[in-house]
Formats: sequence, structure tokens, C-alpha cells
Amino acid sequence: MRIVVIGQAPFGAKVLERLLERGEEVVGAFVPPERKGRPDPLAEAAEAKGVPLFTVTSMKTEEVYQSFQSLGPDLGVMAFVTLLVPERVLYLPRLGTIQYHPSLLPKHRGASAINWAIINGDEKTGLTIFWPDKGLDTGPVLLQKEVQIGPDDTVGSLYFNHLFPEGVDAMMESINLVKEDRAPRIQQDESKATYEGICTAENSAIDWDRPAQEVYNLIRGTNPQPGAWTVFNGQRLKIFDSELRPGTGAGDPGEVVEVEEDGFLVLVGGGAIKVKRVQPPESKKVMAPEYIEQSGLKVGDRLGG
Repeated sequence: MRIVVIGQAPFGAKVLERLLERGEEVVGAFVPPERKGRPDPLAEAAEAKGVPLFTVTSMKTEEVYQSFQSLGPDLGVMAFVTLLVPERVLYLPRLGTIQYHPSLLPKHRGASAINWAIINGDEKTGLTIFWPDKGLDTGPVLLQKEVQIGPDDTVGSLYFNHLFPEGVDAMMESINLVKEDRAPRIQQDESKATYEGICTAENSAIDWDRPAQEVYNLIRGTNPQPGAWTVFNGQRLKIFDSELRPGTGAGDPGEVVEVEEDGFLVLVGGGAIKVKRVQPPESKKVMAPEYIEQSGLKVGDRLGG
């Protein structure tokens, strides 16, 4: 079976590697160009394995279509795709195209599905392999796997510990079903569909007046990107690693009430957030003790406002 991979990032690279390990005939890889001077991992993997590489800024051009068509693909495999792929490319392979999405579709359609599942306080999420169409994550479902969201999971831990490795396995399982002509096409229930836009800094401002669990979910759901943020001494401060401390204490929301060896506690509604890792403006991410020393943060200081 002649397979074309469309994708990027470590996930795309791992899917390609697994396909080749299985002895699949991968006839091409379509990958976005370098970012910040660094080649994409999928592009590196394709070049290392001798897979024809097509670096594209858009999948909509006639040149891309002709290149795709010339490969004579039986199946398209979309692995971590951010480029919009037109229908004529999706439907060109003899057996169609399948795509990975890190949620239980139709819930959490969109590019920030993992972020929003945690921010919204979901207790479970999952991954979907589906047959993409002209809509955004709207095509028929081929296969789904459920994943529990732990109380302290971040976007990073949920993805790299579960949704990444299990997603690669699910891709291989789905390809087996396609090869065996047993791959279902289950229509999504539009009455249960949700869509959230890309999670950006605009969505990630911390309101210390909100309940502790809600604030904690926001911090977890934006770690490592885009980073929940507050203001201290007139400057934006991003907060990453943190810990939920239930209970109540004397003070105002946003007030620093304790400085510990490995972080500092900030009051929120019904509890406190222990801040362990931050990113000041124009700086890399640093552990809280280093930031405390640099900024002079102390008990009684106020974040936000």
C-alpha cells in the first residue's frame, strides 16, 4: 500500500518511523517549512530514511496537487497537521485519507483540543482517527481511544504520556483496518459537537478571584503553551508548574501568603496556588526560587490587578 504522510513535529516523525518499521511503502511526506531556522522533525526523519520530501507552505496550490497525484497514493495519513488540506487532495488516494485528532470527536474540535479539555475541567478525553472532509474535524470516525485526565495533568504530561504514544499506536491500528477493508465510517453526532478556538494569551489571563480549581485548571491547561499569565510590578509574568492547595487563608485573592523553599503560595477563592516555575518578560522559564531572588517578591505582594 502506497502511503503519503502529511504532517509535522515529533508526532509526524514517529508515525513515519513506525510505518517504515512495519515495512509500509511511504512514497512521500508533505511538511511545512523550517521554523526559527530549525528543520521540522518529520522533514528530518523523511530525509534520513530516504522518503521523498515536499516542503510546502500551502496544500492548496496546483503544484502541490500535481506532486501529490504523481505519487499514486493508496492512502493519505495526516499526522499532526496544521495546514488546511483541500478536498481534492483528501479524496485523491485510492482508499482515502485518515487523520489524528487529540480529543473524542465531536467534542473539542479545533487546534487547541488538549488545552480546552483541561481548562474546562474534563475528567477524560481521548483521541480520534477519522476520515477528514471539508469541515474542521467533522469527518466520519474510524477509531477512538479514551484517556483519563489526572487531577494534576498538564497539556504536556497528557500529550507526551498518553495522547502522543497511544495516538501513534491508534494510527497503526487504523491502517490495519483500512488494509483489511474493515475501517468504519461512523458519522459524528452534531448535537454533541463543541468547538473552541486556538488557546492564546488572550484566553490565558489569570483571575485570582476565581475558584481555586478553576485557576489551577487554567494554569495546567496552558502548560507548556501558551502559558497562563498574571501581572507583577507592572510586568506580565507567565506561570507554568504549580500545585493546588485547598483550604482558605487570610488575605486577598492574588496575595502572596507564603514563600517556601521551592515556590510561593498565592491566594485564590477557596485555596491557594503554589507557583513553582515562571517566565518573566524577555526571559527563559525559571524555577520560582530563582525568580524570587531576581524580583524580590515577598509575602504580602499582590499579583494581578
